[in-house]
Order: sequence, then C-alpha cells, then structure tokens
Amino acid sequence: CDPIRKRHTIRKFTGGQMKKHLANTCTGYRIFGSFLLLFFPVFSAEFYLTYVLCGVSDMIDGVVARITNSTSEFGSRLDTIADFIFAVVSLWKLFPVLHIPGWMWTWGGAIAAVKIGSIAAGYCLKRQFISMHTVLNKTAGFLLFLWPLIVSLTEWKFMAIVVCFIATLAALQEAAYVITDR
Repeated sequence: CDPIRKRHTIRKFTGGQMKKHLANTCTGYRIFGSFLLLFFPVFSAEFYLTYVLCGVSDMIDGVVARITNSTSEFGSRLDTIADFIFAVVSLWKLFPVLHIPGWMWTWGGAIAAVKIGSIAAGYCLKRQFISMHTVLNKTAGFLLFLWPLIVSLTEWKFMAIVVCFIATLAALQEAAYVITDR
C-alpha cells in the first residue's frame, strides 16, 4: 500500500459511528448557534429562530446520546460548555436591552457564587468537575430559556423573580449534593 495514497484516503463512517457522534453534533450546533446569535439584533426573527434552535439542541442532545447509547464524559462536558456559552451569549445580547435593577444583579451574583462554590468544592473533594442535571437545574434552565421568548408578553421582572427563585433552589440543592457526596 502506497503511504501517500493512504494519507489521502477519505474515511467512511458506518451508521454506528455516525450515531456515536450525533449527540455531540447537536451540542456543537448549540455552540455554533450561540456565536451566530451575536450577529442578529435582539428580538428579530433571526434571533428568535436561532435561539429556539439552540434551545432545542440542548433539549435533545442528552436524549439522543441515551437512545444511541453514546453517552460519554466528553459529551457531558461538551454539553456543560455549550450551555455556558449559550447562556453567556444570550445574556450578553439581552442585558443591554433590559434595564435590570440592582437587586436582580445581586441575586444573580449570589446564585453564580453558589454555583462556582459547588464547582470548586467538587474539584477539591473529588478532583473532578461536577455538573449535576437535577430536576431543579433542568427546571431553572428551561425557565431561563423561556424568559426571552415571553419577555414581551408579560412583566419580565415577575418572570425573573420566578427564575431566580428556582435557580437559587437548584444551586443550593447542587451544593448540598456535592458537599454530602450524593
């Protein structure tokens, strides 16, 4: 076999190999879509479409991984990174158009501090990055995802209180689980 020809051979994927990467492809779309959001005006049709597709990719990547039996530590970490990028970009776009009061910044900062503390505690206690997908975490994430979609339909500060309350409970629950080794 000629080594030069071997280097240029196109690798063919079997159906099983494609299934193996389908969940991570969904997660990768969320990362790509998150960066794409930066180029669209907030509340434009393009923004909403990309935002919803990113949210759908978040909802289905884990399901796809379980159905295709392709769950992995890498996929779990990629999902967490994609969630973080999506959240940061979404907030980056939304903060300038929403006039957020000081109490809300303080509450959000407290939630972030608890989440960061949980990550640090997990690393110190177990020498690994711990990210839990509890029902409260999923509920808080879903409500946070819905917030930009319904901001024009309702008083957004009321929705923010609900989201912050659930997110606080989720962060405290995650911290308790990390500390008590659950």
